[in-house]
Amino acid sequence: MNKLKYFPSSISLLLIAALFLPLKLQAQITEDTYHRAEYFLLNSIQKEVYHLEVIPSWTEGSRAFLHSTYTAEGKRFFKTDTQKLETNLAFDHEKLAKLLSDKTGENLDHRDLPIERVSMTNGNKVTFVWRSHNWIWNTENDSVESIPMSERNEMEAFSPDKKWKAYSKGYNLYVKNLATGEETQVSFDGRKDFEYASYYGWSDLMSGENGERPPHFTVNWSPDSKKIYTQIVDLRIAEKMYLLDFSKDEKFRPELLSYYRGSPGDSTVVMYIPVIFDLENKTEKKLPKLSSPHFIGINLRWANDSKSLSGFYFPRGFKEFQFLELDAETIQTRKIYSEYSPTHINRENAFRRLENEQFIISSEKSGWNQLYLHDWNTGKELHPITNGEFVVNRLTFWDEENGIIYFEASGKEAGENPYFNHLYRVNLDGSNLQLLTPENAYHEVHISPDGKFAVDNYSTANQPTQSILIDLKTGEHLHKISEADISNLTARGYRFPVPFTATAKDRKTEIQGVYFLPTTFDQRKKYPIIDYTYTGPHTSTVPKTFKAAILGHQQATAELGFVVVTVDGLGGAGRSKAFADVSYNNLGDGTTDHVLAITQLAEKEKYLDINRVGIFGHSAGGYDAGRAMLLHPDFYKVGVASAGDHDFRMEKAWWPEMYMGYPVGNYYHEQSNITNAANLKGHLLLAHGGIDENVNPSATFKLAENLIKAGKDFDLFIWPSRNHSFGRPPGDYFTKKRWDYFIEHLMGEKPIRHYQLQVTK
Repeated sequence: MNKLKYFPSSISLLLIAALFLPLKLQAQITEDTYHRAEYFLLNSIQKEVYHLEVIPSWTEGSRAFLHSTYTAEGKRFFKTDTQKLETNLAFDHEKLAKLLSDKTGENLDHRDLPIERVSMTNGNKVTFVWRSHNWIWNTENDSVESIPMSERNEMEAFSPDKKWKAYSKGYNLYVKNLATGEETQVSFDGRKDFEYASYYGWSDLMSGENGERPPHFTVNWSPDSKKIYTQIVDLRIAEKMYLLDFSKDEKFRPELLSYYRGSPGDSTVVMYIPVIFDLENKTEKKLPKLSSPHFIGINLRWANDSKSLSGFYFPRGFKEFQFLELDAETIQTRKIYSEYSPTHINRENAFRRLENEQFIISSEKSGWNQLYLHDWNTGKELHPITNGEFVVNRLTFWDEENGIIYFEASGKEAGENPYFNHLYRVNLDGSNLQLLTPENAYHEVHISPDGKFAVDNYSTANQPTQSILIDLKTGEHLHKISEADISNLTARGYRFPVPFTATAKDRKTEIQGVYFLPTTFDQRKKYPIIDYTYTGPHTSTVPKTFKAAILGHQQATAELGFVVVTVDGLGGAGRSKAFADVSYNNLGDGTTDHVLAITQLAEKEKYLDINRVGIFGHSAGGYDAGRAMLLHPDFYKVGVASAGDHDFRMEKAWWPEMYMGYPVGNYYHEQSNITNAANLKGHLLLAHGGIDENVNPSATFKLAENLIKAGKDFDLFIWPSRNHSFGRPPGDYFTKKRWDYFIEHLMGEKPIRHYQLQVTK
């Protein structure tokens, strides 16, 4: 009897104990699984979050602005009156849809009007663009009129005084007197592959070996209409890369496509040679000393007096920049200012020339990107405008009359995420620095043209957007325009992504991350982890805003039954120069901080299964995913690497030369996925677009070849008709292919074959 009583008691104890043990995730994949993930694809989710942000289109000076957003009634246009401080519907959407339908015979849905560039004039006229026409709706009498948009001829440019037209013919530059019709040939050396007033488009594809590249035209008229600054595109020794297009239904042989693309260290690249034409004196002056590879270029701007030009010149390798002034008559150059770094120089310098022969420029020479005031004539630094261990991100507005600079910066406010962007003001002499947007969040700011107001959208990954009209001078909140409405998401069990911090590989620096949970999350279960990666280094990937968090890859992937993690490790942008320089000559070590961050996170959150970690990324993230599988083969069990630049020696030149190093060294070889292919242990899916001119698929093919040589099992997917753009947040065929790969190999479940994603167009 005692044994009989004891036996069920022990069973009860076991059952009770089991309730407190983590459960291994057992999630049979059904169509509902895909439906939950589909809901968070871009074209669907952007319509489910109402009033996500306000991007103003200013009208009537700064008296009002319009913006569009999704609401429960569909896409709607709103008008904010900055004098009355109120926001209302800009017009009757149903009435406009009916008027357009009656006018054109097309059936328009008032919930999703396909109009663009919407503005209002005189309080009663709504103007917009639709079907290549400019439209005017007079709301007083409900008349709707349209005027066909005159197509701009990109192959010509008119002088400021409207008396001349510049254009190219037979690879030379011509001008035409618009009063007399007289045509004048300005250059005479032009020929195929040595082409005046042109540029090389990044995605210029040519049919076959000797096909014509797409035509381009560019000139920069002097303000007095007497001179032209332009360039010669020199393709004479440039080498090409190639693609085979197998996707044309009407062709039974692949089509050869070619394009010019230099790889790191190549000398056989497309070059730009600057040239100045004096139309009055009929002179041409080439500037071969300022020649530059097309992937760097040189952009000089005319001074107001038309006597000189100025701009930045970057020697190859991006270790130096020179700010130059060029005399248009003598062609003598003056180096106003220059900087050098043993690693790389920030290419996106903030710059503003002032009317009092001074200029503002940003620099990382202190170790942090800051603003400095310099004398134009001597180049001498007059004084720092900002100073400290924070990053100036943007010179946003210059109030010339009052000598006040408005700028955006991150990392200045103690106790905050160091990437959070804020708006500040400071006097030109560096005094009276004021924070204008104090909320602990990321601020995206749009300033009115007259500098009286700003629209401030502030949010975090786990804090929906607040859109506020502020007084620019004081930062005072004048009017709450809107607040993001996520009631549709919360009704589905949406959980905000969770920010976290970790210690980086240097064992001292705090790095930032965020992880995403499925709406079906159960803390008692064990979840496989997926690392979504793009280590940069020219950017940071962790979502800082609510918009970035909700419109990315992560939540849709998490809905399948994963926890998706994104990490900003050492070597990325947005923090100190020393932080960024960690990746110089060392792009291959970007995911080491991911391993450390995920490991530290899993020690705190017991529902994370550290033994089942996968990774995916696209482009540079595709390299990361492949590299992670080879550098950390015991940590990452499954990887999906799409459009990856798996060997930087095969990449486009500018990006690796700037961030990996120039000239090319042995570290390129050591950090190549191709040369490390034999390290693979887990499941790896390589994917590429067959006609990807951005990251040529040759590196993916070479990696596949070396995996084969090493006897490694892997999977390969080629989408014959796609370029670099596939598998993006709107969702497509490859999106499911990537999902299914993790479902099968990381989750251990069986995906549904031949299921087609319900992607919203």
